[in-house]
Amino acid sequence: MEQWSKQQRSFAVKAFYQSGSYAAAQRRFRKNFQINRNKPVPSVNSIKLWVTNFEAIGETRSRRGGSARSVRTPANIDRVRVAVERSPRRSARRQSAALGMANTSVRRILRLDLHHHPYKIQVVQAMNENDFAARRRFCQTLLDMFDENEDLVHNLWMSDEAHFHLSGFVNKQNFRYWSDENPQQLHQTPLHSSKVTVWCAMSSLGIIGPYFFENDREQAVTVNAQRYSEMLHSFFIPQLRQHGMNNETLFQQDGATSHTARVSMNVLNNVFPNRVISRNGAISWPPRSPDLTVCDFFFFLWGYLKSKVFEQRPPTLGELKRRIRLEIERIPQRMLRDAMGCFRNRLQEWLNREGHHLTGVIFKQ
Repeated sequence: MEQWSKQQRSFAVKAFYQSGSYAAAQRRFRKNFQINRNKPVPSVNSIKLWVTNFEAIGETRSRRGGSARSVRTPANIDRVRVAVERSPRRSARRQSAALGMANTSVRRILRLDLHHHPYKIQVVQAMNENDFAARRRFCQTLLDMFDENEDLVHNLWMSDEAHFHLSGFVNKQNFRYWSDENPQQLHQTPLHSSKVTVWCAMSSLGIIGPYFFENDREQAVTVNAQRYSEMLHSFFIPQLRQHGMNNETLFQQDGATSHTARVSMNVLNNVFPNRVISRNGAISWPPRSPDLTVCDFFFFLWGYLKSKVFEQRPPTLGELKRRIRLEIERIPQRMLRDAMGCFRNRLQEWLNREGHHLTGVIFKQ
């Protein structure tokens, strides 16, 4: 911020009265004080302020008084506290309107005096009352199996699909452009974003995948029973045998229709007799439970991959697929083994929670 002397301020006010124009006053100021054209002169707003002050108090600079009285009084702090306790979901702006206080004052009281923080709601899978019993049975079944064979948790393959959109996404709530003028920037997103549909299976031994469900033109296609069973035959089972599949290997999938169709289940039951974890499988997979899979729960696999793949936006689908393959190859086996070991501990936590969501993990307590 430029500091102008009393002489300079007085000259600018005098030049304004003589010319009747702020722009003319700026030109006279530059000429009188021999200021280079590349150097700044007092702004129009500054000259306006000096003129206003001169007309009000006879001086170009306003007199400094005592500090303004703070709104953060004990009475107002108590009013804000009561209002927040009564309506904790009401925004600070609406609280300020209801209390007749400035928005900034309410926010200062919330932050500095009440030590509040605007926590965000977490979105989880909605479940029915019967789902909790199914989740408890599932957790108990697997825990019993792991108690009999401690290494079995590392011989479990968990699978899932996910969509990776080429356009990525922009969170408007977390994106701001600070400027003295609105740049009017637009983020263009196609109506139907190009994407790839990726399937993976993971265990302590490694990751089998990615497998891209696509047609001959490398366009993403819907995962139906025929395509899923073909993938199991031609891709997953040969890869699994290279990872050392044995008579104790378990396979998990969720309850998607393509997974539980007769043709798909026939393939899996032939390869994993009495060892398929699925709806209609030997071990029943509880419905509406993406948080029970290592691929999905707390976004270990898909969330981790997307954070890596979209560090820089890939320009083409080919580059998107290349980055997915690369980042999967970079995941160390130690991380996979730790995740599967954590899965066993989570089963006990879910059982202790009667099948309900693990709020302590969701909110990182």
